[in-house]
Amino acid sequence: MTLQSLASIRPLAALAAALVLAGCASLSADGQRSAVARHLEQRLPPDSRLPGTDPQARAEAQAQIAQWLEKPVDADTAVRIALLNNPGLQARLAELGIRDAERVRALTLVNPSLTLGRFTSASERELERQLGFGLIDILTLPWRTRWQGWQMEQATLTAAQQVLTVAADTRRAWLRAVAARQVLAANERMSEAASLGAELAGRMGAIGNFNKLEQAREIAAQQASSAALARARLAAEIEHETLARSMGLWGLQAGFELPEKLPALPGAQALRQGQDAEATALRERLDLRALRRDLDVMAERHGVAGVNALFGDIGLAYTHNRSTDRSTGEQSRKHGWEVALPIPLFDWGGAARGQARAGMERSAALLRENAIAARSEARTSWLRYRTAWDLAHQQQAEVLPLARLVQEETVYRYNGMFASVWQLLAQARATTRAVAAATEAQRDFWLADTDLQLALTGTSPGTPPGAPAPQASASIPSTNNESH
Repeated sequence: MTLQSLASIRPLAALAAALVLAGCASLSADGQRSAVARHLEQRLPPDSRLPGTDPQARAEAQAQIAQWLEKPVDADTAVRIALLNNPGLQARLAELGIRDAERVRALTLVNPSLTLGRFTSASERELERQLGFGLIDILTLPWRTRWQGWQMEQATLTAAQQVLTVAADTRRAWLRAVAARQVLAANERMSEAASLGAELAGRMGAIGNFNKLEQAREIAAQQASSAALARARLAAEIEHETLARSMGLWGLQAGFELPEKLPALPGAQALRQGQDAEATALRERLDLRALRRDLDVMAERHGVAGVNALFGDIGLAYTHNRSTDRSTGEQSRKHGWEVALPIPLFDWGGAARGQARAGMERSAALLRENAIAARSEARTSWLRYRTAWDLAHQQQAEVLPLARLVQEETVYRYNGMFASVWQLLAQARATTRAVAAATEAQRDFWLADTDLQLALTGTSPGTPPGAPAPQASASIPSTNNESH
């Protein structure tokens, strides 16, 4: 190859190298998990982390989970285990990695095409070499890079919402499981008192000191208590299994221990205030951030939709031909550039502009709709939260002390032979029912607290696990989608 041919190829090689560098986009090393974690700051229990992608990180996570399970699992620990071990969450985070790969694919330029040809005739032989690539892919790369970055941020916000939903579901499952254990313990005490009453009634009836009506009443109370105990035992087992499933545990690990009681109610001074609930939701909720980013993408796309439809197939090619005269052996070279321009004969981009405009209007409407819903959910969640606290506080500050006072007075009267053993047993059952009711009210408060926190900083408390946030647009179409 002559120096002249090398000189002509050198600019082409430099251009090709520049195109390769411009069209390369890299995958996130951790599947965008670090970006999700940034959105979750201050929204999860301390020391919470997402599952890793390499085997070593997973092995370390399993070792940490085994260490946590050696002690009774509190609510924060249950959430930490679920974030590391929930298979459904791992699948959703893997989908984020797929979306990251799609981003890289959309930003990678189409490989240039190299055309080689050899043509002969009676008088000459011609060698043709042509290198072609899409010009629009290069010109629109900065815009597409920005759009894909925005859409990747939107995808990480959606994944962060799913993480918060799994965390909230796990916390709810923990609250229900612990409360079910407390209610079971109360029902066991109530069933024991009813069994004693039925046994005593049977013995007294056998010697004729108790009529059949009173005896039947005690037996009916014992049967009702036994049925309630069976239901409470079933509920405790089911809630425990639900929690184990949420944490991704099975086999021997599913036999973990739980605390005996729910957390105590906070004082009135420590309650969340509702004055700024709406503003907090509009400022902090991740689903609204995702929709705002979607609106930004649609607005940017609207401005270039028509141009992309008209000139999306512009091609640029460099040709270097060499002809050899077969009789004389004389060679001639020809090189130059070619530009392929589409002719807007049928499609003037009107449909693309209309689609982009409608997409932007839809995105804006969805943002308004979800903002209104967020404000409403913030208000209603706070009302449920405050009402649940009032009811739970009433149970613990008024109802339970009163029931215990009545029981103490009944014991005094029984010791003084002013009350019968049946009255004493009946009051014991009533006190036990009051304890169970107070436990359920305390559970309902903490459930309302979980819903309120999710409504203020995450997403809708009614969002099903794994359901993506409402989105106004699909992924950004690229001019090279069909070629990859």
